[in-house]
Amino acid sequence: MLNKSLSLFLATCAMTLMLSACGEKETEQAAVVEETVEVVAVPPAGSPAADWKKYLAAVVMQNMQGVKSNRPYMYFVPGGTDGKAEVDRSNQLDNVSLAVSRGVLPGNMLAFGGPDSATTANLIIDAFQDAGDGTFKDVTVLFVGTQADSDRVQEALARTGATYKFAEMK
Repeated sequence: MLNKSLSLFLATCAMTLMLSACGEKETEQAAVVEETVEVVAVPPAGSPAADWKKYLAAVVMQNMQGVKSNRPYMYFVPGGTDGKAEVDRSNQLDNVSLAVSRGVLPGNMLAFGGPDSATTANLIIDAFQDAGDGTFKDVTVLFVGTQADSDRVQEALARTGATYKFAEMK
């Protein structure tokens, strides 16, 4: 009986040590992931959309604090005045407006950015104009743009209850 109890105690101690070692390893891995967030500079004017998307993804990763989902909804808003850019922005506005009308689960993030801060701000404001009061409680909305446009976006989102985050393009 004593032998069996001693064996059980030793097995429990061994399992506890193994589990605590696993927890330390996960903590170390999480720290490594946090350290590997890439810092990307703002692409110069006229850069391809791929450079802007890479920049937006890096800024989003730097602003994930408080977001429970690990898959933010990122919306790249193209700049430019040519017909293709206008069609792309119109399609993006339709996509965002549809997401806003359906609602977004708490704990998620919607992130917006592009080469033209004012255009991005306008898209956000237009997409959220019909959002109901408090319908985005516990949803984070990140705007990557200039300070001059941030106040307009924050004001447009205030009644929705969204957690507003701003990242200055720099």
